[in-house]
Amino acid sequence: MAAQKINEAHDHITKAEKCLKTSMTKWKPDYDGAASEMAKAAVAFKNAKQFEQAKDAYLKEAEYHTENKALFHAAKAYEQAGMMLKDMKKMPEAIQLIEKASIMYVENGTSGTAGMALDRAGKLIEPIDLEKAVDLYQKAASVFENEDRLRQAAELLGKSSRLLVRLRRLDEAAVALQKEKNMYKEIENYPTCFKKTIAQVLVHLHRGDFVAADKCVRESYSLPGFSGSEDCVSMETLLAAFDEQDEDGVSRVCNSPLLKYMDNDYAKLAISLKVPGGGGGKKKKSPAPPQGGSAGPPAPQEDDDYEGGLC
Repeated sequence: MAAQKINEAHDHITKAEKCLKTSMTKWKPDYDGAASEMAKAAVAFKNAKQFEQAKDAYLKEAEYHTENKALFHAAKAYEQAGMMLKDMKKMPEAIQLIEKASIMYVENGTSGTAGMALDRAGKLIEPIDLEKAVDLYQKAASVFENEDRLRQAAELLGKSSRLLVRLRRLDEAAVALQKEKNMYKEIENYPTCFKKTIAQVLVHLHRGDFVAADKCVRESYSLPGFSGSEDCVSMETLLAAFDEQDEDGVSRVCNSPLLKYMDNDYAKLAISLKVPGGGGGKKKKSPAPPQGGSAGPPAPQEDDDYEGGLC
C-alpha cells in the first residue's frame, strides 16, 4: 500500500515537471497545473507516512502558487508543510512555516485565517515552549483586533495572560488582563469583566501593588451589575483583609469556590496569596508564623517595600 502511494506521488511529480516545461507553442510555465500535481503528490506521500517528502512537495506547491500570485493557496501549502514537520516532531520548524503562512494570509486579505493559523500554532507549541506560545497568541489577538473581531481577540489575549501568569511575568500579565477586560467591556460581556477584575486583583497583589488592585475594583463599579455582585463583595472583602493583614480573612476568600474554580493559573495565585506582614508576601514562601507580624517595626518595613514597588 505504501509503495503504491509512493509511486503515485512520483507520477504526480513527473506531471508537475511537465507543466513547468515551455516550448514554441507554450511560452509560459503552467504554475497552476504544477501546483495542483504537487498537492496530489504531497497527499500521496502523507498517506504513505513519508512526511519529509510530503513536506518537500507542499513547499514546492507553495512555490508554484507564489509564482502564480495565488497567495492564499501558497499560504495553505506552507501551513500543510508545517503540519508535516509537526508529525516529524520538528516543532520549532513547523511553527516557523505556519507563521510564514499567516503573514501570507494577511497579505492576501484573509486575516481571519491568519489569526486561526497562529492560534493553532500556539496550541501546538504550548506544551514545549510557553514563551513562544505567548508570542503566537498575542500576534493572533492583534490580527483579530485589527479586524474588529474583539471576541476572538479577547479570548486569545486570555490565553496569553494565563501563560504569562504561569511564567511569573506578572507585570506583562497585568497589562494583558487590562486590555482583555477593556475588550470584553466594549462588547458588553460584563460577567466576564467581573472575572477579569478578580484575576487583576490577584495579579496586582502578587506584584505587591495594593493600590493597583484597589483601583481595578473601583473602576469596575462602573460596570453594570458589578456593584453588590458576589465578585464585587468577594474582592472588597479580600482587599480589606489584605490591608488589615488578616491572614484568616485572606485565606477564606482565596479558598472560596469563587476563586478556587477559576482557571487553574489564577486559582494557584489565589491559594498562594499571603499577606505581607505574616505569610511571607508576594510568592509562596511562608517564613515566620504570624506572631507579632502586625506589631510595630515589620509593618512599616513592608510599607517601604510597597512604596518601592509602585515606582
